[in-house]
Amino acid sequence: MIRARLTTSALFLTNGALFANLAPRLPEFKEQLGLDASGYGLLVAAWPAGALAAGLGAGWLIRRFGSGTVAVFGTILTGLAILGAALAAPSVALVAAAFALGGAMDAITDVAQNAQGLVVQRRIGRSIINSFHALWSVGAVLGGLMAAAALNLPLAVHFAGSWLLFSALALAVWRFCLPDERVRRKVVGAPTVRIPVSARTIITITALVLIAVAAVAVEDAGNSWATLYLSSLGAPGPLAAAGFIVLVGAQFIGRLLGDGMVERVGQRAVAQGGTLLLTVGMGLALAFPSIPGSLAGFAAAGFGVATLVPAAMAQADQLPGLAPGTGLSVVSWLMRVGTLLSPPLVGLLAQHYSLRAGLLLVPLLGVIVLLCSPVLRARRSRVR
Repeated sequence: MIRARLTTSALFLTNGALFANLAPRLPEFKEQLGLDASGYGLLVAAWPAGALAAGLGAGWLIRRFGSGTVAVFGTILTGLAILGAALAAPSVALVAAAFALGGAMDAITDVAQNAQGLVVQRRIGRSIINSFHALWSVGAVLGGLMAAAALNLPLAVHFAGSWLLFSALALAVWRFCLPDERVRRKVVGAPTVRIPVSARTIITITALVLIAVAAVAVEDAGNSWATLYLSSLGAPGPLAAAGFIVLVGAQFIGRLLGDGMVERVGQRAVAQGGTLLLTVGMGLALAFPSIPGSLAGFAAAGFGVATLVPAAMAQADQLPGLAPGTGLSVVSWLMRVGTLLSPPLVGLLAQHYSLRAGLLLVPLLGVIVLLCSPVLRARRSRVR
């Protein structure tokens, strides 16, 4: 089981590192393609658009080929799409198509690696899925550091190197992936009991979707705009790239500490405390703009949203009246709306006002999470 756990950890790490190699260099596409802020926001939105379009197809691929195989080859194709975006410039249409393909492959890889992680977790017999997500954050920090070190390299050279490195790692661990469990249960003569979906369940899952959407939209603000915003404040290239790095680094710390905090005070209190930190931290950073303050604000954002998506998914999967997996699927698919709508919305505000005004979306999202947080459990449920 140690080998299987290390294998899945490697898949999560490569997934985080691939996009993180792209994120700090996104502003270079803006310059090469001659886009304004609004056009840049629409270009970046091609990634989540591809993810949203392909997300529902991941289940069929996993059933057909297995979660390990889909995760490995999804990783390879994600990196290839990122390289393709660099080679497609200066064609805006081809770059957008490459981003859409990358988003689609990334979404499929994300579902597949989580499915593989749950197979390993069931074999081990205790919860370890959060540790895999923490390793995704490690990969994101690693990828961000690689991007900062490669700022003087052409985009194609940089992305070719990251693709070869992480594709080789994924292929190396492929043979150690565990087969998926296919268990069919049928009780002969058992009556079918249908629990009606109550208004409370509908309200709860709507609030959980809003929490997940807000969390990924905050993450996307760091992915897509942190480097550009810090550059507008006069930060040199490597320091501007640090905005993304501090966000995912703080998110990693939040995930490491999250289980212990939830055990002591409950998910609701953890979410409220984190989003309060996010709202105040980013609010102050935008009210009094400076490079150190902005870095602190992005760190507060990453720490604040660290536990929100796992909390929303776990609770949605146990809502009464819904078939097993329905709530989880709804939250997982719809939360990608956040990454689809966030870039063009920030870009539109930046175009008509300023990027600083556009990033006010981040503390506003914190307020939305605070308003929805009462649906989260006050204490962590014990699971037998």
